[in-house]
Amino acid sequence: MASVADHAGGRGGDRSGNDRPDPATEAFVTHRNLLFTVAYEMLGSAADAEDVLQETWLRWADVDLGTVLDQRAYLVKIATRQALTRLRALGRRKESYVGPWLPEPLLTSPDVAEDVELAESVSMAMLLVLETLTPTERAVFVLREVFDLAYDEIAEAVDKSPAAVRQIAHRARAHVAARRPRGVVSPAETRGVLEAFQRAVETGDLQNLLDILAPDVVALSDGGGIKQALLRPIVGADRVARVFAAGLNKVGAEMSLKPVQVNGGPALLVRLNGEIDGVMAVRVEDGLVTGLYYVRNPEKLSRVEQETAMGR
Repeated sequence: MASVADHAGGRGGDRSGNDRPDPATEAFVTHRNLLFTVAYEMLGSAADAEDVLQETWLRWADVDLGTVLDQRAYLVKIATRQALTRLRALGRRKESYVGPWLPEPLLTSPDVAEDVELAESVSMAMLLVLETLTPTERAVFVLREVFDLAYDEIAEAVDKSPAAVRQIAHRARAHVAARRPRGVVSPAETRGVLEAFQRAVETGDLQNLLDILAPDVVALSDGGGIKQALLRPIVGADRVARVFAAGLNKVGAEMSLKPVQVNGGPALLVRLNGEIDGVMAVRVEDGLVTGLYYVRNPEKLSRVEQETAMGR
């Protein structure tokens, strides 16, 4: 499939002979990172988010710009509708997924982590919370809480009345508040915890691992039926540490761990014999590791070496 850039570029510059893109292309490129982020937060899949961008561009290219009062809101409306359609189809696909499903990890730039609200909204932990919402609740929550769209703009995007959207937003906000991570952690504290966790894994020191894990830590892994992975979440520091220790003993290969920023938060890129095995995103709260999300499914690892641009 051609890229969105190819589609947009296909319109060419304006007809006066200069290289400036036409207004439709210029608006789309200006808001591209925003549109990708909206779609990704709704879908948890970069591949599907890119498909949404393609569909959004094809529809935007046919719009009479003279009738558009707010190009950002209009583009978000198109992208949201396309993402909702895809989200409902994805729900059916996930029903037959082998083992736990985790979002597709994205290598992100430092500016994503610096935007605290954006970083939290694209974190593995938050994306898993969003999975527990209905498609419409998820769209309303993302558009209102992350991108601060007005209720009437959201109403157009999800085909509901503004009054209904307010009720949905209230319900979704309460649902997420009861399940979201507990607080914001400073970058320095995050780095320190990640370094301690990395040392414990590299040395295989069970006690050091136990010392850095929260008592109620949760570990999930996603192999997609292609790579071996946990078939259900593991809860509790002792159980998680012992599963890690057993797994390390079975590796039988040269393992390397590289600290990276994935989905705006701390993670380790894991290589076995020089080849990428997976990405382990780490949730840190109160100086301890409270969540471990290990994505091994090779179909989800195409964006862990090159940064993905995101924005609001």
